[in-house]
Amino acid sequence: MLSHSKRRIGKVEKNYPYGYCGIYCGQCANGNGKVKVIAGELKRLVDIVRYEWLELPDVKPGFKFSEFRKGLEWFAAAQCPKCQEGGGPPFCETRKCCQEKKLQSCLLCTDFLTCKNTVYHRETYPFVIQSYQRVKDVGFDKWLEEQDEKARAGWCMFAHLQDKYCKVVRLDST
Repeated sequence: MLSHSKRRIGKVEKNYPYGYCGIYCGQCANGNGKVKVIAGELKRLVDIVRYEWLELPDVKPGFKFSEFRKGLEWFAAAQCPKCQEGGGPPFCETRKCCQEKKLQSCLLCTDFLTCKNTVYHRETYPFVIQSYQRVKDVGFDKWLEEQDEKARAGWCMFAHLQDKYCKVVRLDST
């Protein structure tokens, strides 16, 4: 099994968390722990406000506060298991392919742009195509450093998905 890419920058050795597919985990809200922190904060706030009364008959039919809180507990305790550490979906063909080819990442594979195993990533996260080209131009180590810089600056890999998946929320003014 491959592990995070450990690199030395100057006198500092650093682990760079990345997925086989070309995703840099530090730019993912699940991979960098942001989901965990926000869920934990929301759990703390609903516990303080004490919304248990929502479970009383006829108060909010169809809403189960206890199930909502159970979900928050799960997200607050969850941390992405990262595919490089053996986590992620067990059926991931991208990981299997990289391991069979003994590649650190499919960004290092000459078949990346045509591989059936990277179609989902190329369509859902089109920036991986730019990452593939950047790895060809500057090398995998330099690309990891650049991705880490972007992650530390707050770059989020999901920003391009907001229009596609986020629904408009209208708050009642009453």
